[in-house]
Amino acid sequence: MQENATEVTAAGIARLAGVGRAAVSNWRRRHADFPKPVGGTETSPSFALAEVEDWLRAQGKLAEVPLRERVWQQLAGHPAGPVTALLHAGATLLLVHDRPTEWLALSATADDEVLAEGLSVSLEGVLTPRFGHATERAVATPRPADLRPSIPLLRGTAELAAELGARRAFAFLLGRHLDANPRQYTLTPPGPAALMAALAGPTGPEGGGTVLDPACGTGALLHAARGHGTGPARRLYGQDASPELAALTALRLALDGREAPDAAPTVRTAAADTLRADALADVRADVVLAHPPFNERGWGHEELAYDPRWEYGLPARTESELAWVQHALARLKDGGSAVLLMPPAVASRRSGRRIRADLLRRGALRGVIALPAGAVPPNNVPLHLWVLRRPTAAAPAAPELLLVDTTGTAEGDMREKQAWTAVQDVVLDAWHAFDRDGALAERPGLARSVPVIELLDDEVDLTPARRLPPPAAGTGGAAELRTVRADLADTLRLTTELTPKPGAPAPAPVRWPQTTIGELARAGALSLRTAATGGTPGAPARVPVLTDHDVLTGTAPSGTQTGDDDPVLLEAGDVVVPVVGGGATARVVDEATAGAALGRGLALLRPDPAALDPWFLAGFLRSTANNRQASSYASTATRLDVRRLQLPRLPRPEQARYGARFKALAAFEDALRQAARLGEQLVQGLHDGLTDGTLDPSGDPAPGHAADPE
Repeated sequence: MQENATEVTAAGIARLAGVGRAAVSNWRRRHADFPKPVGGTETSPSFALAEVEDWLRAQGKLAEVPLRERVWQQLAGHPAGPVTALLHAGATLLLVHDRPTEWLALSATADDEVLAEGLSVSLEGVLTPRFGHATERAVATPRPADLRPSIPLLRGTAELAAELGARRAFAFLLGRHLDANPRQYTLTPPGPAALMAALAGPTGPEGGGTVLDPACGTGALLHAARGHGTGPARRLYGQDASPELAALTALRLALDGREAPDAAPTVRTAAADTLRADALADVRADVVLAHPPFNERGWGHEELAYDPRWEYGLPARTESELAWVQHALARLKDGGSAVLLMPPAVASRRSGRRIRADLLRRGALRGVIALPAGAVPPNNVPLHLWVLRRPTAAAPAAPELLLVDTTGTAEGDMREKQAWTAVQDVVLDAWHAFDRDGALAERPGLARSVPVIELLDDEVDLTPARRLPPPAAGTGGAAELRTVRADLADTLRLTTELTPKPGAPAPAPVRWPQTTIGELARAGALSLRTAATGGTPGAPARVPVLTDHDVLTGTAPSGTQTGDDDPVLLEAGDVVVPVVGGGATARVVDEATAGAALGRGLALLRPDPAALDPWFLAGFLRSTANNRQASSYASTATRLDVRRLQLPRLPRPEQARYGARFKALAAFEDALRQAARLGEQLVQGLHDGLTDGTLDPSGDPAPGHAADPE
């Protein structure tokens, strides 16, 4: 076996073969010729990818593995680590995109050593025009010795580019890497990133603008700003303390667009601590966007005490976020805009009140917007957006500050596109009106522009919720109560219809002949698919994704695709089952959900209607005993081997009889969820009505308020 060969875990082998991990364990026990572990640990061994592929191919289990899955396994198991492999793949994709004939000539050789030598020279030739000379760019040219272990991966990556295009190939690999390592990166979701770019406004006249992200991470904000508004950015600058992230951002932005190389925007990224060692000190940007690190104590308070960036005051050691705010203002052109994501404490901490006051007096801070919890990680904290503008000598300081609080407008999971779109529309509507007129009429509980003089008290507290009047109380509390009571009565009535009659004798358990999902799949009665076993030909590039959370909570598809992956599209009558986390859950796809993509962590069962009733299938899959016998246990999670789930062998008419009852149970479950949501809203509304005086403790409307029309 070649030293430093790409390795793959048991989970990776399962994805390659389109089976569960239990099947891989069975192969290791039953087949003496199964490849031996070459690394990892006793409980989580790793295997040489080449040996595994040869074995699977010999067993006839590798015939339908998608190219993208093979390339991903090569990247994930790279001996130098997935990030190094991703950088090599990105640089090679840039060569494929900019100089395709040069790559074809290089890759024609079968000698990997020769290819590594020539590729290193060619990459230098394509990276320099894109990112500048080696001393001034974050993307280093890999040496031949570094490229040698990556050659099989790079050949596969080029094949993937021929199938998807260079841009989508890199987006897929980067997205899969970020999904696989969620705790290693601070990510800004696409929705909030787009909102930040929209708040900052156009980047310059005729597309000549400059955008800077001084804490660029994986480049989400620069990606969002690139094509926003009427003037897409022509110069993109990013800096990050992590050299790997700075390089990944540069490659992502270079591969983002479809322009010819000579028409693509200038992309420059630097790897350095932005506050201590600003590598982009000479840049003056039209727009600065940033999602900086929060709560840093070691940001450089002592050594930067006399830094000229602190125009509004030296930030306290505990106020690293205010250092980032002033850095953003210092890098703007006069009149330029900045939008920063901030933790809510920055708006009220006593240690920052003097800097907040000076930002207000000089008109640098234009708006503070509270986002709902769950919009941006950490999901339990409602983060704020600060909208800033660098003051100019010609323009007087703005007399008012816009405050927006969307925490009360959010309905549902913020990962759902509909929920986030509603929040975004509220924010942009308020901002555009305020930006145009310099003031905003009061929108109770939602938004208002506050005179700066009112904010300059001892606290200088800019938390929107503390400065906004409560929302206007409705007059339909009693009517709403009657509606919820009627809904609850209907739900309770369902319980009597769906449960056995009191006193009815309990029938003896029935022992049906059983079959398994695996046997049904082999017989053609159903097909089994996962999100990693290949997409739907001709599927749209962007569709909503049904996640495991959606299946568990009964909500609409809330996920978004990453990596421009070809999705597995759902059809009405499909049955979807979560495979991780335990619990007996299955969902039948209805017409409203059809067309969404299958999310990771889910298995899709598509029954042949002539052989299987989908509600019968879903109902028996939810059996607690069925799930228990088909589950395996890891240290932190339970995994379901869907192929081992059992069904009774029943004729189609009998299936339909059971299916009708299971469908009624699903409707009952939906009704219970709806009743719980309505009950929570009603209880909170009654609390609010009692505390703001619109309801009397007797239950009647308070004096001076309209009575219920009935």
